[in-house]
Amino acid sequence: MVARELHREMEVIGIDQRPFDDLPRDIISHRIDIRRRRSRDIFRRSRADAVVHLGLSYDPRRSGRGSHSWNIEVFSSILTFISDFRISRLVLLSNASVYGPHPDNPQFIPEDYPLYGADTFAQIRDIVEIDMLAQSSFWRNPDCSLVILRPVNIVGGVRNPLMGYLRLNHPPTVLGFDPMLQLTHERDVARAVRLSLKPEAKGIFNIAGTGQMPLSMLLRKTGRRGVPMPSPLLRRVSSLASRAMRMDFLPREVDYLMYTCMVDTERAEKVLGFEPRYDMAGCINAILEDRLWKS
Repeated sequence: MVARELHREMEVIGIDQRPFDDLPRDIISHRIDIRRRRSRDIFRRSRADAVVHLGLSYDPRRSGRGSHSWNIEVFSSILTFISDFRISRLVLLSNASVYGPHPDNPQFIPEDYPLYGADTFAQIRDIVEIDMLAQSSFWRNPDCSLVILRPVNIVGGVRNPLMGYLRLNHPPTVLGFDPMLQLTHERDVARAVRLSLKPEAKGIFNIAGTGQMPLSMLLRKTGRRGVPMPSPLLRRVSSLASRAMRMDFLPREVDYLMYTCMVDTERAEKVLGFEPRYDMAGCINAILEDRLWKS
């Protein structure tokens, strides 16, 4: 989606170990590990103006050590290429989960709010660490304009904790809690990436679709009936299920079913000119369409 957003306005080169399916013919793609020596040759020849890093890996079933080292090594390689070849812009697709679910969160979290995500959920550690590493790299390399996008709850044909949760036939909920949620359509995220390449774009931006909704209503509108459980029991059940490889839902994710983690998008609207095209109804349709294709 990002490639299709960009290729009519600029030359696009893709690097990924996974295959690129159904790309426009004018897009150059390389199916390699960006940590390999050949990637350096690609950067040298391309004389790129910007790098868009979409490759943060999150997989609850993957070992923490392997995932962490992979994420850090990949991002370190990107920072080296940016410095060595004087690339003038880096766009990092981070995630609003860096803020973390917490009972003391403001109703809408601004970009300068502390990043508590790793405190409550260790699997978010990579995202928090790379988000902070990107910010520190800006001070070491001021010639490179940095944009960090923090979308909340991306929905559509994506693999992430929320979509995995909504694919469950009987998703668990926490007894006595019904947090408000925001959703972001995957196509709005692709548009935000395009807007981040504008010359005036710089800094951190929260991204979300229009509107909010309680978790209970989201489950009803997506045809799911939640199963309420006390939080200690749910943590125990999810721990056993994740160990048995039967559910991509971990004990610490229970906090997201209890506490609100919504973001303030005013800065993205003012600086990027970002206006989401998908409201809650459009995002729910994306969830239902994904389920239809994968049923």
